[in-house]
Amino acid sequence: MASIRKRPLDVNRVRTIPEEGFSWIDRRFLRHGFADPLAPSEILLYWFFCSVADKHGLSYYSDPRISSILKLNTGSIDHARHGLIRNDLILYRAPLYQVLALPCSSAHQQKIPSLSAETSPNRRSAQRDLQPIRELLKQWL
Repeated sequence: MASIRKRPLDVNRVRTIPEEGFSWIDRRFLRHGFADPLAPSEILLYWFFCSVADKHGLSYYSDPRISSILKLNTGSIDHARHGLIRNDLILYRAPLYQVLALPCSSAHQQKIPSLSAETSPNRRSAQRDLQPIRELLKQWL
């Protein structure tokens, strides 16, 4: 397969980090499988935290505010938050969230639960639904 030459499609609209903000999503999140065990609501919440966090990964949005922005009920946010904590992606001490740096070691990959027979059918279905998106994003990154 030929390599795609990457060039900005619109040189006048190349992204930069604005002075009043700071955010990024580590490309290893997809490339190294950190998203694989996550439910769609967990991925959405993680990306939200990455987009609102400061340069130290810190933010302090309340559950009602997150619910309003993401269009998720507070129960879903609570469940997603626990999933992100369980997968060692964020820390939370009310009202403060910290997006954690992704570990460099492959040992962490073994700590992340993989889809198994114990995984609920809804979660397996959600993982299948996200697979085409993951593949596209991996190609772009």
